[in-house]
Amino acid sequence: MKLMQKMAVIALSLLTSAGLSANSKTVTIPAGSFMMGCSVGDAACENDEGPAGGMKVHVPAFKIDRHEVSVADYQACLDAGQCKRPKDHQRNKYCNLGAEGRGAHPVNCVDWQQALDYCSWQGGRLPYEAEWEKAARAGTGSRYPWGQEVSCKNAILDDGVTMGSVPNEPDGCGEDRTWARGSREANAYGLFDMHGNAGEWQMNWYARDGIAQYAAGDLMGPSDGRQRLVRGGSWDENRGNLRSSFRNVKPPVSGRSVYGSIGFRCAYDINPR
Repeated sequence: MKLMQKMAVIALSLLTSAGLSANSKTVTIPAGSFMMGCSVGDAACENDEGPAGGMKVHVPAFKIDRHEVSVADYQACLDAGQCKRPKDHQRNKYCNLGAEGRGAHPVNCVDWQQALDYCSWQGGRLPYEAEWEKAARAGTGSRYPWGQEVSCKNAILDDGVTMGSVPNEPDGCGEDRTWARGSREANAYGLFDMHGNAGEWQMNWYARDGIAQYAAGDLMGPSDGRQRLVRGGSWDENRGNLRSSFRNVKPPVSGRSVYGSIGFRCAYDINPR
C-alpha cells in the first residue's frame, strides 16, 4: 500500500475512533498511550523536550474543541458577563477583538485566567499539556503531523519565504496577522490549527521535567510556578516553534506585554478525575 493510502487509512481510523461528525464542536480523543516529546530524528529538540523518540505517556479519554476559540465566541462570553475583556485591537493592531472582519479569527491577546474563565463558562477547562500533544500528533511520531517539514501550505506561521499583502513580511504567511480558523486542513483527528495561527494556553504550570512527570502518571504536573505552557506555535513564529514537541512558556499575566501570538481552545473531562 502506498504511503498516501496508508495515511488516509490511519486518518479514517482516527476519525472513526474520535467519533467525529461534520457538525461537532468537539472531538473525543480516545484513551491510550503515545510517545510524548522529542520526535525521532529531530535535531532541534531542547532539553525540556525529553529523550529522542519521546516518553510513553498514558492519557485518559477527553474531549477537545475542533477549533481555537474565535473572537465571536469570546464576544458571546463578554456579552453574557462571564468573561473579562482582554487587550483589544484598539490597544494593539495585532489583537483581534474589536478588529473589523476578524470575528472568525482566533481570539488572542488573552491572559491565562481569561482563557480559563471562558472554558469554565463552556463547562470545560484548558487542555493538559499531554492531552494537547496527543491530540496534535494525531497518531504521528514525526516533527509535525504531516511530516518532517512545515510551510504555509500546512499552517499559518512565519516560514521565512511566503509573502502576501504586506510587503516584505513573512509573518502570518505574508498577512502579518492571524487567519480565519480552519484555513488549513485538519489533522487526522479532525482538529484545525493545532499547529500555527495562534499558540494555545495549557492548563499546566511549566516544569523542565514535565514530560517525565506525565510519564509517571501525573498529567497535572506542579501545583504552582512562574510560567504557564503555550503549545502549537503561532502566526509570527518560525518553523521550529511549530514542532509537535516544542514547549513554549509565558507568565500567565501579560502585564505591559501584548500576547498577540496566544489564543486557546478548551478541553472537557469525560470521566471525573
